[in-house]
Amino acid sequence: MALLKFLFITICVLWLLRIIARLLLPIFFQKMMTKAQNQANQRYQQQHHPKPDGRIRVDYMPPKEKSRGDNAGDFVEYEEIKS
Repeated sequence: MALLKFLFITICVLWLLRIIARLLLPIFFQKMMTKAQNQANQRYQQQHHPKPDGRIRVDYMPPKEKSRGDNAGDFVEYEEIKS
């Protein structure tokens, strides 16, 4: 008796899953296709609309180093001694 009850419940659950899958899977796949089409359209628009010529866009400029005077070396003061 327990085996028949188990088989009946299993068949009912599988049958319900089949009905739910028939209703929900098309909606799921339609949303996936819409999302993929939108991404493809965005990529297409980015590739076929290049930036106008003659314009330069700088995103990052590193800070300039402060100069410390003459880079040739240190200056040493001296006095000329006459003998």
